[in-house]
Amino acid sequence: MKFHLSTAEGNVFTGHGPDYVRIGVVEYRDNVLVTPERVATGWTAGGFDTLSEADFEALAELKPEVVLLGTGTRLRFPHPRLTRALTDAGIGVEVMDTPAACRTFNILAAEGRKVLAAVILDRR
Repeated sequence: MKFHLSTAEGNVFTGHGPDYVRIGVVEYRDNVLVTPERVATGWTAGGFDTLSEADFEALAELKPEVVLLGTGTRLRFPHPRLTRALTDAGIGVEVMDTPAACRTFNILAAEGRKVLAAVILDRR
């Protein structure tokens, strides 16, 4: 068996905490959308409790293969009606805590997958 080092091109999570994520050398303290090519802040500014169908429709418009929804330090599942735009478009949705979403994003991005991390941070 041969092992090959896979490294992601573009954005990679390099750190995280309850109220921040680090992508490369830049720390973000706002909810953030991350693809291997871009970072966008300001997504669902009110946090998990204010998630709406429109938030997920915006994710579907980006046409990823899979969305990793990081829900903060604890795992919380959105109501299925909220994620309907993604499932109707055939886009996979994986819900996990934010640290798991960061790790999973790095793995999928290194594989060249069209992945989107939608990260919700805990507010202090």
